[in-house]
Amino acid sequence: MPDTTATIVFDLDGTLADTAPDLIATLNLILAEEGLEELPLGEARDLIGAGAKALLERGIAANGRSVAADHLEALYERFLVIYAGRIAVETRLFPGVAAALERFRAAGWRLAVCTNKIERHSVMLLEALGIAGHFHAICGRDTFPFSKPDPRHLTMTVAAAGGAPDAALMVGDSQTDIATAKAAGIPVIAVPFGYTMTPVSELDPDVIIDHFDGLWDAAAALSRRSSFAGS
Repeated sequence: MPDTTATIVFDLDGTLADTAPDLIATLNLILAEEGLEELPLGEARDLIGAGAKALLERGIAANGRSVAADHLEALYERFLVIYAGRIAVETRLFPGVAAALERFRAAGWRLAVCTNKIERHSVMLLEALGIAGHFHAICGRDTFPFSKPDPRHLTMTVAAAGGAPDAALMVGDSQTDIATAKAAGIPVIAVPFGYTMTPVSELDPDVIIDHFDGLWDAAAALSRRSSFAGS
């Protein structure tokens, strides 16, 4: 059984929840206001992962356009307002998430979220999905002076949850998550069903799980291999 003093940190978009429908719907409203073509959900999913500002830049670039920094900032503020109003219209937890969180929390693990979504939206979404109460810390891109892929975003999230980096695991879906965890020296479990331009199988995570039903065993195996091995 994994050490019950351990911390498990989750990315949010594409890891815990399929947020793409609401994020891309918001993006498309902005694109339409700018006189640009809307993007099909299937094509735009992998543009997610580095935060709303990057999503806007990528969506505009997909239309063959660039955007000045000051205008991007204005679009970003507009995006935040629109998205707050539809944050959980179509967003759903991935299968097995709720049960996995309950199992780790019941076993005494510290749970946290480390996401490039802003903190206010992260809390709003997790509350709407009914799982906010599982987490000891919910840290967004504006919680600290650093955000992923800066490893300090992850290590400070672990600290905010009351844990230590040498007794922590990361769960994510993208190159950003895997690079962040590796830079922090924290083992990383990847899920392949999220938002990534490069398949996670090519990014060398410690473990890949196809379903959250496999998370407990994956975490147990990693904890046994690490310095916080349980009995």
